[in-house]
Amino acid sequence: MNIQAILSDKIGAAMLAAGAPEGSDALVRQSAKAQFGDYQANGVMGAAKKMGMAPRQLAEQVVNHLDLDGVASKIEIAGPGFINIFLEPTWIEKHIEDALTSQRLGIAPVKPETIVIDYSAPNVAKQMHVGHLRSTIIGDAAARTQEYLGHKVIRANHVGDWGTQFGMLIAYLEKVQNEDASDMALADLEAFYREAKKHYDEDEEFAVRARGYVVKLQSGDEYCRQMWRKLVDITMQQNQQTYRRLNVTLTEDDVMGESLYNSMLPNIVADLKAKGLAVESEGATVVFLDEFKNKEGEPMGVIVQKKDGGFLYTTTDIACAKYRYETLHADRSLYYIDSRQHQHLMQAWTIVRKAGYIPESMSLEHHMFGMMLGKDGKPFKTRTGGTVRLSDLLDEAIERAQNLIREKNPEMPEDELVNVANVVGIGAVKYADLSKNRTTDYIFDWDNMLAFEGNTAPYMQYAYTRVASIFKKANLSHTDLTLPISLQDPREIALATRLLQFEETILTVAREGTPHVMCAYLYELAGLFSSFYEHCPILSAENENQRQSRLKLAALTQKTLKTGLDTLGIETVERM
Repeated sequence: MNIQAILSDKIGAAMLAAGAPEGSDALVRQSAKAQFGDYQANGVMGAAKKMGMAPRQLAEQVVNHLDLDGVASKIEIAGPGFINIFLEPTWIEKHIEDALTSQRLGIAPVKPETIVIDYSAPNVAKQMHVGHLRSTIIGDAAARTQEYLGHKVIRANHVGDWGTQFGMLIAYLEKVQNEDASDMALADLEAFYREAKKHYDEDEEFAVRARGYVVKLQSGDEYCRQMWRKLVDITMQQNQQTYRRLNVTLTEDDVMGESLYNSMLPNIVADLKAKGLAVESEGATVVFLDEFKNKEGEPMGVIVQKKDGGFLYTTTDIACAKYRYETLHADRSLYYIDSRQHQHLMQAWTIVRKAGYIPESMSLEHHMFGMMLGKDGKPFKTRTGGTVRLSDLLDEAIERAQNLIREKNPEMPEDELVNVANVVGIGAVKYADLSKNRTTDYIFDWDNMLAFEGNTAPYMQYAYTRVASIFKKANLSHTDLTLPISLQDPREIALATRLLQFEETILTVAREGTPHVMCAYLYELAGLFSSFYEHCPILSAENENQRQSRLKLAALTQKTLKTGLDTLGIETVERM
């Protein structure tokens, strides 16, 4: 149910009828304050300026042509020409009934697109650390949201599985296998990587062999490919455990490593040269871009092939965009990569567009994000200053949640406690991140994220269990409610109106890749439900009609909270 779209169409038509120029935007928004109605149309001012007339005069003409019979209970003009719209409660009642019986909360079908979402992107032979958390969970929320709306989503885990370090890793894996005939050293990937690097730095014979293996691997040597494959497989098996714990939908089938694009790179460089986009410069192959200037104000040179014949990340990213269009047939390609990579991506995509590798109609979007900081405002580290392993962070989250829930619920059976602590602990870590605007850095704070008050996962999960307990106490299910909804109390109307705004919220999240918008919506919804619950008795309502009507509002709140949290990848439990 997209109220904003319905009102935009109606007000747009009234503006045209009142003589506004073609293409005038009604600019319909949800009102910030209740005294300005439920929605406000702000487009009259811009149209009046173009027409050279007083905005209020145009607003009056628009209202005269505006047909909102049955939709609005009141329409008023405010200030210089804002149009305030108050929705008709009987109209809200009808659409609440529809949303409750609908499989999809009354959300209209979309025209399906193919959307490639690039997220997580860990490195081979390294443990995932907190630096991978934001990309992984924000990207996954985007994938779940687009899929819920009905788009075809292709998850792309752009794993760092190529490059010169693989010679060193293959040489060390060979050494370990020869010495103790096992892969045990790979159980701790960090230690394995450190030892390989140490050997490379300190043992010249080892370093020579390692450099030789890079060349062999890149030219397709079978032995080196086998060793490389083993490194990739063991790393991704460990990462898969982390994805499962995080309730993230990535699987082994979604891995699209840097190696995937390797065979495309020589042809791309040759093609860029043939098109006159790339030129030789000091032995390297470079694309000079007028769109980007260096310190001297000259076009910036972007290297696509080094003097020694090696390719760069830019070359891979050009191939990546090309592949997503030609092979995956993407309409949109969304990249969840941190903000420090922005210029690099923009340069690669400028080259992609200039070379004509993708059409204008395909959208390339960098949904960048800031960093996760400690309370000191610096990048989040261990006490000793090392990077925090993601598995250690999740262990701590679950342990803290377990202590908290045991305190609140000492009688809870152990197996239930373990499950609830898992859902609450992991949910808290994810929600703390997702509820912040992704473009900013955010402070990681255990106390805040596990609080049962405020915009946190435990508060949202608890709000869900509250509704579940009402139905349990009444010994009813949603399907037992047969009497119609009747909205009388202002708190009932406020809750019902917000419930109908779920579609507008999810469409915003899908368009802009902003899960914090969903978090803010759910938090507000939970607050409105809390106020309704306190002031409008449900099970002890005055009569059966009122009781069922309020139970229906509770049921739709429960469904909406669950659906919204699902799109964020956050689970719910029936009691806490």
